[in-house]
Amino acid sequence: MKYAIIIPDGAADEPLKELGGKTPLAVAKTPFMDEVAMSGRIGTARTVPAGFESGSDVATMSLLGYDPVKYHTGRAPLEAAAKDIPLSADDMVFRLNLVTAVDGVMKDHSAGGITDAEAAVLLAALHDELKSAGLMEGFEIHQGVSYRNLLVKRGLPHWKLTTKPPHEIPEEKIEKWLPTGEGQQVLRAIMERSAKLFATHEINLVRKENGMNPASQVWLWGQGTAPALANFKGRFKVGPAAMITGVDLLRGLARLIGWDNLTMPGMTSFHDTDYARQGVDTAAALDKYDLVVSHIESPDEASHQADTATKIAAIEAIDKHVVGPVLAKLKTYPEWRLLVLPDHPTNIATRKHGYAPTCFAMCGTRVGSVVPKAYTEANAATADLHLDHGHELMEYFLHSAK
Repeated sequence: MKYAIIIPDGAADEPLKELGGKTPLAVAKTPFMDEVAMSGRIGTARTVPAGFESGSDVATMSLLGYDPVKYHTGRAPLEAAAKDIPLSADDMVFRLNLVTAVDGVMKDHSAGGITDAEAAVLLAALHDELKSAGLMEGFEIHQGVSYRNLLVKRGLPHWKLTTKPPHEIPEEKIEKWLPTGEGQQVLRAIMERSAKLFATHEINLVRKENGMNPASQVWLWGQGTAPALANFKGRFKVGPAAMITGVDLLRGLARLIGWDNLTMPGMTSFHDTDYARQGVDTAAALDKYDLVVSHIESPDEASHQADTATKIAAIEAIDKHVVGPVLAKLKTYPEWRLLVLPDHPTNIATRKHGYAPTCFAMCGTRVGSVVPKAYTEANAATADLHLDHGHELMEYFLHSAK
């Protein structure tokens, strides 16, 4: 049996007035997603358990079959695993975003999608500044992709802190959401130093001149300790498996559960990503792997920017260039299954992640259609398949009706 899962991150949404009371997913032209839904089954899965903040760390862990209540220790440790950063039981790691704050208000969690090269220069300058101020002792800065970076704290104690994802506070005063708890003085000092340093940095001056959001400071959040996840093949008896993604978080999850990570040129987190190449590479990977997960971040980023047109365009591109070719490839195998779903909703109206159950569609060998309906949030909500525990969806997808 061959399996593929396609994750259009954040594609689900709430109805929008500007779209006549429809969602971007309902408005988008998605003939291949509709084929999956109408030839198979649709439904919903609650990938964010009660008590957790909605985010891809929790939702994707759940989607991959791992209960966050049992396995989740924080977002940043998953990204550290992707970069092969060793963490001892004594260490902590924080997500370090480059963000845009103006007059004390969070304007952009991604600093305008800052480039890796620009981020490298800013992070190097920050390292030197913090070292001269005596704030780097016991800490390491690790560059990631674009605005997503890490700060590792070596050695005990494990601070008990409350932090906030910057993408969850758009247009809000940042003072309210600064880190609180043990170690807050250190984290706040790092953030304050970065703001003073970046205010006059050449990288930001050039970005402003070119009409782009500057990286006005760093934002620390998503802290946690090293997780221990059970091997996927050992649990589900399916493998080998591989992940295709442009996001370190998912690479880290894949590494921790024993999957391969496949690299692909032209992959970004935004709508400039090479969708066609991702579809070709995902389809080709099925010849080697029994399960391939292909994750595309662009709908989520468009949602955080409240960019409806780009979100619709991203969904349509994923349907045409990824879902279509992968579905065609799967049909060449004697037995196969395909699952399409966002890990969580991301709502344009709020620019934040939503908490509603995510909508899924699956088709393939021994997956029968109950009532054929197109792939939309509303149709999934009225279907007869609803999983309150999102981590149970993987078992259902892999082994139901076999």
